[in-house]
Amino acid sequence: MTDNAVLQLRAERLARATRPFLARGNRVRRCQRCLLPLKQCLCATLAPSHARSRFCLVMFDTEPMKPSNTGRLIADILPDTAAFQWSRTEPPQALLDLVASPDYQPMVVFPASYAGAERQVLAAPPCGKPPLFIMLDGTWTEARKMFRKSPYLDALPVISVDLSRVSAYRLREAHAEGQYCTAEVAIALLDLASDIEAANALGNHFSYFRERYLAGKPNRTGSITAAELESV
Repeated sequence: MTDNAVLQLRAERLARATRPFLARGNRVRRCQRCLLPLKQCLCATLAPSHARSRFCLVMFDTEPMKPSNTGRLIADILPDTAAFQWSRTEPPQALLDLVASPDYQPMVVFPASYAGAERQVLAAPPCGKPPLFIMLDGTWTEARKMFRKSPYLDALPVISVDLSRVSAYRLREAHAEGQYCTAEVAIALLDLASDIEAANALGNHFSYFRERYLAGKPNRTGSITAAELESV
């Protein structure tokens, strides 16, 4: 269970837990890698890809353990994805080192409307160094908290992606404003960075995940929304 950073983070979080983590649907027998019901396991479909871009997931508390989390799909497809538990006052040194690395151009992925007037906002990754996309992975309330209370990220530019151009990013369904999940945002970012092969690979993986996640929900018909994918 430790073949990517999110799985490793999940194992560490479970080891620290003082009581069992009971997500919605906790009575279902699940694959301990993809967290889908055993009959819907998608591990055999995994097809890792390569990208010039790199992702860094800063995950809120129990997020790595949620079967509905889609941030972990990024790590499935891009094995060099980094993942860290969020802390307001004691960020992991490895996170600080990655953000300070001269090999990347780090940027925080978040809506521009939340950036202060003094903060640089990007609509696309700048030319030059490979982008390091720092994604705040949690519920919307948790992500806003992380954005406001992570002083070690405050000096970094914010990249804000226009996800209203759905067809340009090969997203499968229309969504209400603000209802895009972590994996969908990552697909859009990969497109913007011209990592087309990786964008396609993650898009396919997300489609498989969504189909099987829905198939594993008893008595469920119709489409599943991004809000449901990112909540437990």
